[in-house]
Amino acid sequence: MVGTPQTAPDDRQDPATEVFLAHRNLLFTVAYEMLGSAADAEDVLQETWLRWAGVDLGTVRDQRAYLVRITTHQALARLRTLGRRKESYVGPWLPEPLLTAPDVAEDVALADSVSMAMLLVLETLAPTERAVFVLREVFDVGYDEIAEAVDKSPAAVRQIAHRARAHVAARRPRRVVSATETRHALDAFQRAVETGDLQSLLDILAPDVVLLGDGGGVKQAVPRPIVGADNVARLLAGGWGRIVDISSLQPAQVNGYPALIVRLNGELDTVLAVRIDDGLITGLYAVRNPEKLSYMERETTLSR
Repeated sequence: MVGTPQTAPDDRQDPATEVFLAHRNLLFTVAYEMLGSAADAEDVLQETWLRWAGVDLGTVRDQRAYLVRITTHQALARLRTLGRRKESYVGPWLPEPLLTAPDVAEDVALADSVSMAMLLVLETLAPTERAVFVLREVFDVGYDEIAEAVDKSPAAVRQIAHRARAHVAARRPRRVVSATETRHALDAFQRAVETGDLQSLLDILAPDVVLLGDGGGVKQAVPRPIVGADNVARLLAGGWGRIVDISSLQPAQVNGYPALIVRLNGELDTVLAVRIDDGLITGLYAVRNPEKLSYMERETTLSR
């Protein structure tokens, strides 16, 4: 299988390769935000590269826009395939977590757009709505360019963007939460879990908190959402008590925000991300499916 270029441009590379590499992180971010899967985003980049390598650069007026258009086409096709795959997925489906570089957190808008909470909101959009929202709201692509990318008229794209924006606004966290606020909440959560202090857990969990677990049928995970602070706190306190002698909780930067990694006998077992509203944890997302944890072994660079 032909792979995509990975290294920085140098004098030995042809112009097409240099242009692709210059935009590779952007294209990966576009594909990942549309798909919620790093593995599928990489496949989209490979397909984009194969098409880009056959393009006559002399006919391309805006290379960035052209590459984004190819990536969007490929991601939309992959998104529809993913939809069918998710229908047979065992248990709740969660996005594939990324160990992100510190500079992702410095771009607040980018970090918010790739957070686990936001990716789950984007999952509720139809494929074309998701593409339009990501390109317009995250990457500030013009309506005319988006229209070419999704095969719609500019007027239709404006209507789709308005509808998607309203849909997301009704479901996203009430405000963008800083990394510092997330870290403070996670520190309190970690202390409560490690000490088995049920009251401290109840103090940091919102009354309507929801816990989702993704084991993909490979690892044991909660088969359906656990709702309510009391239910979630008792599950966590009891579960941690059974594995405390062989486990550890470690902070990590995941999808632009602080998160926790659970290790069992020193091996990566679970990535635990959170959603925070008004200083309390309203969402807990535990990814255990081993197939989704490969991008936690190295930092991923995202860009807009």
